[in-house]
Amino acid sequence: MPDVATEVPDEPQLAPPDPEASAAAPGRRPRTRRLPAATAEAALALVLAVGFMLWARNIHVNPLIRVGQVSGLARLQFRAALLAIPLLAAVLWAARRAGGPRWHLVLRLGCAAVAGLGTGIVAGGIAVALRGTPWGLGGQDGDPGTLQGYAASFLRGEGLPDVYPPGFIVLLAEWAKYLRGGHVGYALKDLQLLLSAVFGPLCYLAWRTLLRPAWALAVALPAAILFLDPIRPYSHLVMVVLLPLIGCLLTELTRVTALSARAALLRGVSLGAAFGLLFLVYSGWFVWSAPGVLAAVLLLVPWRRGRAALTRAAGLLGAAAVTAAAVGSPLLLKLAAHGAGTVDRYAYFDVYTDPAYVLGWRSDRSGWPAAWAWPPPGELAGQTTFSLLVLAGLGLALALGLRRPPVIAALSCLVSAWVLRFWFAGHMQRDQAVMLYPRTTWLILYALIALAVLAALLLSAGVRAAWLRLTADRQVRLPRFLGRRLAAGSLCGLAVFGAMAASWSANRYMPQNPQSGTMGIDAYRSHMLQRADGSCPLYAPGHTCAAPREDRRPQDSKDTRLWCGNVSAENWPLYCGGRAPSPEGSG
Repeated sequence: MPDVATEVPDEPQLAPPDPEASAAAPGRRPRTRRLPAATAEAALALVLAVGFMLWARNIHVNPLIRVGQVSGLARLQFRAALLAIPLLAAVLWAARRAGGPRWHLVLRLGCAAVAGLGTGIVAGGIAVALRGTPWGLGGQDGDPGTLQGYAASFLRGEGLPDVYPPGFIVLLAEWAKYLRGGHVGYALKDLQLLLSAVFGPLCYLAWRTLLRPAWALAVALPAAILFLDPIRPYSHLVMVVLLPLIGCLLTELTRVTALSARAALLRGVSLGAAFGLLFLVYSGWFVWSAPGVLAAVLLLVPWRRGRAALTRAAGLLGAAAVTAAAVGSPLLLKLAAHGAGTVDRYAYFDVYTDPAYVLGWRSDRSGWPAAWAWPPPGELAGQTTFSLLVLAGLGLALALGLRRPPVIAALSCLVSAWVLRFWFAGHMQRDQAVMLYPRTTWLILYALIALAVLAALLLSAGVRAAWLRLTADRQVRLPRFLGRRLAAGSLCGLAVFGAMAASWSANRYMPQNPQSGTMGIDAYRSHMLQRADGSCPLYAPGHTCAAPREDRRPQDSKDTRLWCGNVSAENWPLYCGGRAPSPEGSG
């Protein structure tokens, strides 16, 4: 990857100008040449992801038996290899033989394809897990049941929930109305598969606004596969897109002195619209990020650049804020009216673990035997090698890139989520409220991964610059096309990682008996519900299934104390204090 970001410019952005654009003739040619390439890059990633998911739907295995699951996962890998091997061979050939612009285009398309294949494999695995049933992951239980209830209620004209973000609910309702004959459970399966497939490409394309292709892929591929939650993919999709979008806002703020007032306003409007749309889909990440981002904005405002610079910065930030508020107003107004009375009291496995452990989670489908330690034991004061690597990346990013907007964006989200995490966890017993604080684990880990990759980028750029200075007065012969070959080899390594990691992710959601307590519960439940004609799904266990219940509007919990999930009644006093409520009295 070294040749995709070969120098660090004086400006506070991270990536230097695109070499494809630099090689173009003056005038308007660079823009006209970049637009088709960018369109092809985005189209390839999205089409490959969705196409692979659709292709996986004709894998004929029984997903309820382990041998069938293994066969399905193996077929996914075989098909991915059929697509990836010729593509990677083309990248390796171009690294040695192609001209400059052609090489950069091939690398760009190769990175996009790997991003698409990564979550395409995961979505394909979910399609295999749900083969034979029209229901999505979770059936009508848990969060899927809540989403179906809200969507069905919306279709009946009962309105939207008070504080839950309406974006996905409206999408689910309209999808069911126009494409699934009003059946929200079947529509949820479609959207779970579709959004899981495009998760990787959208994460990659968001980072492409800040980084060169290979570096964007180095952040997006592991993050997309790790954080993808196929049960409700929209929530984490907002998170992985939000961080680079914050980086874009901070980058524009550092460049505002070079913009006209009109350009600053237009860029503020476009960024604000993007923030507003993400807020409507899922608002939680804005809560965890807001304090740190506000501090970063105040830090980067050009206070000493004169009135003109301040005016343009105010135009950029004001336009972004007003537009975001206008687009997000359907949810903002409801939060203002009802937000104070909404309290999260649901405790589960991650709530009972060390709050300072932020490099992994088990959720409420832990499947973790009581005899096994969690967090996993580490070699140095409980910290694993992975922990030390990402913390080393954090230190390098701070040392080498503290003025770079992408670094500041990731750092602001990290610090903000870190502080709020311990604030809410520290008041949990007193307030009898969890307030979703374990979800900060994802944002903190995402920021650490991003900072580690940014540190590697900055370090490689610094090493190259130092090498050029040291060899400026002498002839030093390096292997031909060394940078290209390193980039191509790195892409191959990322592709293999993506295939292995995607199979790991898909395997977690293969159907398993509910007694296992694993993520496979949700796929198993989808095979236990009748189809619309009253028949059982093709692979229903024992050829028996239950009739689906009516989709009723969910009611807010009336609990005034913590509700301890993943805990037996006899152990309730040890975890949450007091006695476990009776099933009839629980809210």
